[in-house]
This record gives sequence, structure tokens and C-alpha cells, in this order.
Amino acid sequence: MEMQQFHYDNKIVTKFIYATIVFGVVGMAVGLLLAFLFLFPNLTDGISWLSFGRLRPLHTNAVIFAFVGNAMFAGIYYSLQRLLKARMASDLLSNINFWGWQLIIVSAAISLPLGYTSSKEYAELEWPIDIAIAVVWVVFGINMIWTILKRRQRHLYVAIWFYIATFVTVAVLHIFNNIELPVSAMKSYSVYAGVQDALVQWWYGHNAVAFFLTTPFLGLMYYFVPKAANRPVYSYRLSIVHFWSLIFIYIWAGPHHLLYTALPEWAQNLGVAFSVMLLMPSWGGMINGLLTLRGAWDKVRTDPVLKFMVVAITGYGMATFEGPLLSLKNVNAVAHFTDWIIAHVHVGALAWNGFMAFGIIYYLIPRLFKTKLYSTALANLHFWLGTLGIIMYALPLYVAGFTQYSMWQQFNPDGTLVYGNFLETVTEIMPMYWMRAIGGSLYIIGMFVLVYNVIVTIKQGTAVQDELAEAPALEKVTNKRTAGEGWHTWLERRPIQLTILATIAILIGGIIQIVPTIMVKSNIPTIASVKPYTPLELEGRDIYIREGCVSCHSQMIRPFRHEVERYGEYSKAGEYVYDHPFLWGSKRTGPDLHRIGQKYSDNWHFNHMYDPQSTSSGSIMPRYPWLITGESSRLDKSMTKTKMEAMVSLGVPYTEEEIANAQQSMDAQGAQIEKNLYADPDFVTAYESDKKAAAANGEDFIEMKDREIVAMIAYLQRLGTDIKVETTQE
Repeated sequence: MEMQQFHYDNKIVTKFIYATIVFGVVGMAVGLLLAFLFLFPNLTDGISWLSFGRLRPLHTNAVIFAFVGNAMFAGIYYSLQRLLKARMASDLLSNINFWGWQLIIVSAAISLPLGYTSSKEYAELEWPIDIAIAVVWVVFGINMIWTILKRRQRHLYVAIWFYIATFVTVAVLHIFNNIELPVSAMKSYSVYAGVQDALVQWWYGHNAVAFFLTTPFLGLMYYFVPKAANRPVYSYRLSIVHFWSLIFIYIWAGPHHLLYTALPEWAQNLGVAFSVMLLMPSWGGMINGLLTLRGAWDKVRTDPVLKFMVVAITGYGMATFEGPLLSLKNVNAVAHFTDWIIAHVHVGALAWNGFMAFGIIYYLIPRLFKTKLYSTALANLHFWLGTLGIIMYALPLYVAGFTQYSMWQQFNPDGTLVYGNFLETVTEIMPMYWMRAIGGSLYIIGMFVLVYNVIVTIKQGTAVQDELAEAPALEKVTNKRTAGEGWHTWLERRPIQLTILATIAILIGGIIQIVPTIMVKSNIPTIASVKPYTPLELEGRDIYIREGCVSCHSQMIRPFRHEVERYGEYSKAGEYVYDHPFLWGSKRTGPDLHRIGQKYSDNWHFNHMYDPQSTSSGSIMPRYPWLITGESSRLDKSMTKTKMEAMVSLGVPYTEEEIANAQQSMDAQGAQIEKNLYADPDFVTAYESDKKAAAANGEDFIEMKDREIVAMIAYLQRLGTDIKVETTQE
């Protein structure tokens, strides 16, 4: 048989590894800063682009798409070429994939701190960047499928099945969740509203975890663990069951993020049922990975690559046991909105994704530079620092989660809440936040150890950018199944059919859940008293979104006695029909805000935004002075009519008269709020003093009614007032 010589492209792999390391440090550093902002809320006082609400989506995007995303691409580009016995089909497409992805990351790093966000979790980037993501992702997919078609290895190995499913599903998720109506160069509104938006978002959000953080890394596990251990995969049959059951079941599980919310009950129950079923394929994959190491445990004790991978697979097993557990309604009632969820997602991120990425880096760097790892001892030090960091990060947050729920739902014998003040629950868990910050510090110190070890290893080696290889050309055979050939063995040499079947498998669940919710109006009953936001409230809502308030405050009161007693009447689906996007939130660092309207005076909200500690002693909320003073506080009203017209296109019933009179409406409502603020003598003194100083200096003075704080107050005072609210405890 004639052998063909060719070269593997190591350059692209090396580039992605470098990017993985750089953005790993950046993403973790931002995460550590956020951990310390819980302890020192005024650490970045007065700097808008360093506030918690703006940095939080930067951290999640940097870790998920920059750190883990680059690690995924590095592993796929390395393993795919060797599994297919072929160079990537196009060096140009490989480089477009690399540089395009880095430009997207840089765009995110600039736009998110500036407040350009859609607010949808893991999908915060605005519409021009969303389009760029779709283009670069398609470039990656074309290059991968083109390489598969020109392969020299007939059968597609299990890792490649997971790569194909990743490409197809992420494309579908990203496109459908990010269908939005642009209103300016960096502002858009989701085409979905309220309950529908929530369902589509968590269909995306859960499956971004599934198909960006899980399936590609399972593919990498199936390649790198056998390679590092020099052992075959434990069970080929189990890998088949693992793959097909996982990609079919996972796509249904999104609604378990919305239990006890205004989402229709049938959709919630579907999410629960499939989440419980998800335990079986998930643990099937974990077992397949760990049992691949049978007979190699002596090597595990000495090889840091395998140490990282064993803990990664174990972390995957723990996280995928906890996921179905959290989808049970009685458990979800305890965990949702608490720090338990933060602990859960970080076990997956730090252990599964982080440690698998570290293992791949330690495996690849010596091979790409034809040398030995500079220091096994340093790699082992990194392993133990990282492991201890994960434990010290996660365990205190589990304690914090149980503490929060326990305190939230305690009642006195007379029926009043034991802890009526939400801040009492925050004060109680501050020691756990200190432990979280210490654990995060250990983890990033381990990352710095990796950086040093990698740099010295590279310096002592020699890069092999085009690695020589040879393999026989692929001979053509019949497309029909041969005698005795299993259907899956046949499918493994038919990549187009495999891709089509994988696409069908992932589409079924999404179609069954989402289409009825969007198309059947009776699923979302309307409430006659619910009206669209006024122009000023609409602008205030956009400021609320820009500042990332949804990261710490929910707008969804569940039908529990303690929540209704604390916040007011539980939330109804019909209250959100004009909300583009929905803002239900997923974590209560602060109290729920759905019934906050008219609960406090305008002065209280003004002072609370300027200095939260002045109204709420012990608050860990940062200050927002840029909404109140300086040129940055001037409310931009130039786009209000355009925003209202966009809302009309999305089904919000603004009349032509309301749109035409938007400016007058804003002036009138703003003037009323300004008048209300005069009830505070301290406000009057400071405001009049500023007005006189501006006049004396010949400076332009911004009337209070034209400042962003007034729009924010208008929005907050509207929340939950469209329906009758029962009397609640202060």
C-alpha cells in the first residue's frame, strides 16, 4: 500500500495554547477581583467600568469563551489531524478561526466594561459581536468537516463524534438565542419577551454548558486520556451509548433553571424529567474515562498530566450528579438563587474544564517543542494548589447556600419572618466569601506556576511547526453496509449521515419545548392591567441592564410562603409580556426587586444608588455616583423614539402619539421625580449648591430630571405595580 507523506499543522495548536494561557490568567484575575468586591464593595469606587455589574459578565465570558474556548480549539486542532491522518484542510481557515476568535474576545473585553450588554447570561455580547461569533464558528466547522472529508482514516473515532455535535449544536443555540432587533450600533432588544425569552435563554444557557463546556471536552477526554495513559478506551459500546443518549437528553434539560417561576408547568416538568435521565449518560462517560486508566494507576501517581485529568473527570462526575439533583423541585427550592449554584458551576469550571485544560497543556507543550517538561515538581505543585483552591472555593459556598435558604425561610411563631431584613443573611455568610477569595487566590497562583513552567519548557525546546507524518491514502469502498458490519460502524465512515443524525437528535427537544411556548398564546396568559413602560421607565430599564443589576437581583418571586411574605405576591407570566429581554436573574446577592415599586420613596432610591451603606448598613452593593453627578449622568434621550419604534415591531403596543410625545412624557415624569426628591433637605442643599457653583463657573448644569438616576428611579418605582400587591413585611 502506497504511503503518503504530509505535515501536521502545529502552528495553529501552539497559537491556541498561548491564547488559552493568557486569557486564563486574565479571566481568573477578573474573577478574583469580583470575589474581593464582595468583601470590599468600594474597592473600585466610582469607576464605572470596574463595577461589579459590568465585570461579572466579563469574567464569565473570559473564562468560558476565551480560556476554555481556546483550550478546546487547541485540543481539537491537535487531535483531529492525528485521528484523521490529515492536515487541516485550510491553513487560511485555521488562522481566520484563531484571529477572529481573539478579536471577538478583545471586543468583549472592551464592550462589556463599557456597559454594552444584552444581559442574557453567557450571551451578553451585543449584536455585531454575535454576528462575528457566528461567522468564525462556521469557519471552524467548515474547516473541520472539510478535513474529515479528506481524511486518510476511514472510521471516525469517538472524539470526532463529540466535535461534530459541538459544532452543530453551538451554532443552533447561538443563532436562535441571539435573534435580536438592533436599535443602534451597540444596542438591541431580544425578539422574545418575558417567559418566552427566559425559556429560550436557558435552553441556550444550559446547553452552552452542555455543548461548549462539556461535549468538546468529552471528545478531548476520549483522545488525551488514552494517549497519556497509553491505554485503549475502556468500552467502545459504552462510548456509543454515552454519545447518543447525552446529546439527545441534554437539550431538554434547560427548563430546570426556571423551576417555580412563571414558566408553564409542563415545560418545567419536562426539564426535570430529562435532567434526571441525564445522570445516566453523564456517569457513563465518567466511568468510561476513569476505567480507561485501569492498569495505569501507578502512572497516575507520578504523571501530573494524568493527575489533572483524573480530577477533571471526577469533577465532571460530581457536577453531573449535582445537576440532576438540583433539578428535583424540592432541592431546587433550596438551592436556586443561593451560592449553592455558584459552588456547583465552579466545580464544573475549575475542576472539569480548568484541570482538563491544564492536563492538555502539560501534555502538548513538550510534544510541540520536542523536549521534556521543565519541572514535574512544579506541575505537581500546580496540581495541589489547584485542588486545594477548588475545595476552599466550593465548600464554603455550599455552606453559604444552605445558610441563605435556612435564614430566608424561617418564621417566628406569630407568622413574621425571623430575618425580615435581607442584609442579615448577607452578613452571616461573609466568612464564607473570605474563604472563597482565598480558594480563588490559590487557584490563580497555580496558574502562575503553569505559566513559568511552560515558558522555561518552551525556551529549552525547539518548535516543530510542521510535523512530518505519513499514512496510506484512503481507498474507496461501498457505501452500503458490508456483511457483519454493525450500523454504527457503518455510520462512523459516513460523516455526513452522522452529522445529520446528530442534528436531528439535538433539534427534537428544542422544538418540542420552545415552539409551543412561542406559538401557543394560551401558554402565556395576558393581564389587562399590565401596560408598556413609559419612555423614561424604558430608558431606566436600559440603564439597569447596562449596569448589570440583574447579576445580583432577581425579578421573580416564587410561590413560597417566605418569598411572598418577604417580597409580595408571587410573579405571574402575564406581567412580563413587554420585557425585552427578561430580567428574572439567577442569583440573589441582594433582595428580589419584582415588587420594589412604591415600597420606598424616590429619595431612598436616590441615596441608595449614591451610597448603599447610607440606607442599608452592611450592604455590599457598590456605589453608582456616575448616574448622579458629572457629565456621565446626563440621560441620553436621542434614541428613545427609535427604541419605542423597535418595541412596536416586537409587539409592544405603543401608539404613534405616545412615540411622538416621548420627550414631553419624559420631561413631565422626570420633573415629578425631581420634585419628590426635594422632600430631602440634604438633597436640596447639595443640589442647589451644585447649581450655584455651575452658574458661577459658567458651566453647563444638568437638571436633575435629565440625569440617569431619575430614569433608574422611574423604572424601579414601576416594578410590580401593574397588578395589586398584597401588604408585605418591611
